[in-house]
Amino acid sequence: MGVTCGHRHQRVTELDLSNQRIGGVLSPYVGNLSFLRYINLADNGFHGEIPQEIGNLLRLKKLALPNNSFSGTIPTNLSRCSNLIHFHVYNNKLEGQIPEEIGNLLKLQTLALASNYLTGKLPDFIGNLSALEILQIRWNSLGGKIPTTLGLLRNLVNLNVAANQFSGMFPRSICNISSLELIYLTSNKFSGNLPFDIVVNLPNLKKLGIGGNNFFGSIPDSLSNASNLELLDLAVNRFQGKVSIDFSSLKNLLLLNLEHNNLGSGTANDLDFVTLLTNCSSLKVLSLYDNQFGGELPHSRANLSSTMIEFRIGRNQISGAIPSGIRNLVNLIALTIEVNQLHGIIPDGVGELQHLQQLYMFRNFLQGSIPPSLGNLTKLADLALSFNNLQGNIPSSLGNCQNLKGFDASHNKLTGAIPQQVLSITTLSVYLDLSHNLLNGSLPLQVGNLKNLIPEFLQNLSFLEFLNLSYNHLEGEVPTKGVFSNKTKISLQGNVKLCGGIDELHLPSCPSRGSRKRKITLLKVLIPVAVSCLVLSSCLTIVYARRRRSAHKSVDTSPMEKQFPMISYAELSKATSEFASSNMIGQGSFGSVYKGILAEDEMIVAVKVINLKQKGAFRSFVAECEALRNIRHRNLIKIITICSSIDSKGADFKALVFEYMENGSLEDWLHQSNDHLEVCKLTLIQRVNIAIDVASAIEYLHHHCQPPIVHGDLKPSNVLLDHDMVAIEASMTGDVYSFGILLLEMFIGRRPTDATFTEGLTLHEFAKMALPEKVIEIVDPSLLMEVMANNSMIQEDRRAKTQQCLNAIIRTGVLCSMESPFERMEMRDVVAKLCHTRETFLGRRV
Repeated sequence: MGVTCGHRHQRVTELDLSNQRIGGVLSPYVGNLSFLRYINLADNGFHGEIPQEIGNLLRLKKLALPNNSFSGTIPTNLSRCSNLIHFHVYNNKLEGQIPEEIGNLLKLQTLALASNYLTGKLPDFIGNLSALEILQIRWNSLGGKIPTTLGLLRNLVNLNVAANQFSGMFPRSICNISSLELIYLTSNKFSGNLPFDIVVNLPNLKKLGIGGNNFFGSIPDSLSNASNLELLDLAVNRFQGKVSIDFSSLKNLLLLNLEHNNLGSGTANDLDFVTLLTNCSSLKVLSLYDNQFGGELPHSRANLSSTMIEFRIGRNQISGAIPSGIRNLVNLIALTIEVNQLHGIIPDGVGELQHLQQLYMFRNFLQGSIPPSLGNLTKLADLALSFNNLQGNIPSSLGNCQNLKGFDASHNKLTGAIPQQVLSITTLSVYLDLSHNLLNGSLPLQVGNLKNLIPEFLQNLSFLEFLNLSYNHLEGEVPTKGVFSNKTKISLQGNVKLCGGIDELHLPSCPSRGSRKRKITLLKVLIPVAVSCLVLSSCLTIVYARRRRSAHKSVDTSPMEKQFPMISYAELSKATSEFASSNMIGQGSFGSVYKGILAEDEMIVAVKVINLKQKGAFRSFVAECEALRNIRHRNLIKIITICSSIDSKGADFKALVFEYMENGSLEDWLHQSNDHLEVCKLTLIQRVNIAIDVASAIEYLHHHCQPPIVHGDLKPSNVLLDHDMVAIEASMTGDVYSFGILLLEMFIGRRPTDATFTEGLTLHEFAKMALPEKVIEIVDPSLLMEVMANNSMIQEDRRAKTQQCLNAIIRTGVLCSMESPFERMEMRDVVAKLCHTRETFLGRRV
């Protein structure tokens, strides 16, 4: 790291300033360092053009400029650096075509141009680079056909042209490059049949990714010859017929993705190949989702690799019972077998899959009861059992699933009361759907009393989106407050013994109240995915990469206390009018948030008071302080100070004081309530700017914090807007998938829980099906109003650019929210792609 000089002449030979947070332009005077052999300026903030003077460095062997903001074109003078071996400029803002002068760099082994704005074709002269081993040009706007001259690169090991606009048939010329280990053609416009001998001459091939194209026909049997294959991704094409690959010879296979094709014929032997996969002892991901596979799951399925983490076979025509040997797949994180024709019971052994986070079994013909052993799945986040024939009680052991966010057991024959243990799961915040069952119990006067399911400050249910109690045998009085005060927010049809309620429901009057018990079937409580909370998430948790904390650290002293000025309890009490309810702007399991005005300088602030009675709250407070101590980013909410003191009753008191965001949350602007009808909708450019702000914040947390900080609760209510409509990411734990869903919600204008999304259809699938031709039909109509005003030539051009912009954004959202983590983008690529989209179609930030 730093500057290295040669021993002989004491001239600068190496310049390594990577990851030093350096900004500005690269001086053209670097071209005067004529002895330079190595330049590494990766992971900084350089911008402007790469100086042509780089071409003066005739001894240069490596030029590494990735993860900056260099713009302009690739300097043509680079051709003078005839000794150049490695050229890395990925994740910048370079544009234009790949200059033909690059073809003169005959010693070049690495050409990494990924994640830029390059256009045009992959030039024929690429075949001149006979020493080339790595060609990385993914995430650009290159198009046309792959030149046949690519086949001349006999030393090529890594070929990645994913996420461009390449078309034509599979480039047959690469089938004879025996050195190839990786081929990624994912997310382009290739079409046609695959060559029957596609890998016969590729003995070293380890990864073949051709998903997201328009290939059709059968999958070549010759793939059986790729004995070193680790990844085979053929998803999202139009392949059909029987899968006849001999997987027994692919012993190193880690991932097999065949989802979203037309494979299989709905017949008994469609899944014979699964037996052959038992020889793939390292297999981690197997997805056959959304095909035409029929027949029963072979019992050999239970002998699949115990290292498997994802098994997805939903949306096929698979019948028979779920093999009891499923318990052997002990490392499964996702098991999705929904929308098939499976029958029999849910094996108890499923409860032994203690790493399971996602379990989808809906829309089958499953019988029997919900096994109490599912309560052992303490990491489970999503449980979907709807549209089966399940009977018996909901096991109270499900209350042990303390990470559960969504539970859907609707359209079954479940009986008994809803266990209080289930209603007390603090994380159950996305959906609870128990509709169309035979459940009983009393109808609460305030559904808000379902403690922890709906936060206490929502007792009047003013934010509850929809409550469905229809078509059961409910009795008793319907409340008139909260959600029950709005006819459009509730559904009570088919319950002939209900009475009372608001006049618009036209129910009979209730007799005088007695002690008679009333029965209810609680059908559906749909908790709002996003509540307008102006500061932090109600379940804010900072999750670190593994980090040992020093054993001697005091539990009573946050590291933040040594960095920011202290503030007393009395000052915060005065600022918030003694924490008056009229100043409360949010509440969650770990604390309440108040608007306050500090007396000293009349600064408006948001005060998060930690609820120390809540289990884990103090640990959350320490974690937030630990994280907030070192982070600095324009799109992360700024902490002003903290308070660690005692309150007026002598009890421990801890609070965090943040900037107050006067424009509220993104949730407020995307899904305005009746109280905000006068507020204008966000424009296209505002939404793009906000999306880039959020992506930049998450990218900073992921790639510029040590250790990295990741987020599990990114949603519109946690994106706060200042007076310039700049997004401030309030909580610190987010991931690429959540950002993808957020992006789709922002531009489509529908929540992931929208009533449109039924029978397995999700926001992700809804967007994916619209690509590329029908995106304009699904986006928020308000985004199109401005450009549809008249038919002038200028407006016609704007309409075209708007459509192209929306296509690119929806595509990015879909790629971020892919089911398989292997297919999702990195946040640094997301930021680059969104910035490219804005500058290409909308101009600079306005």
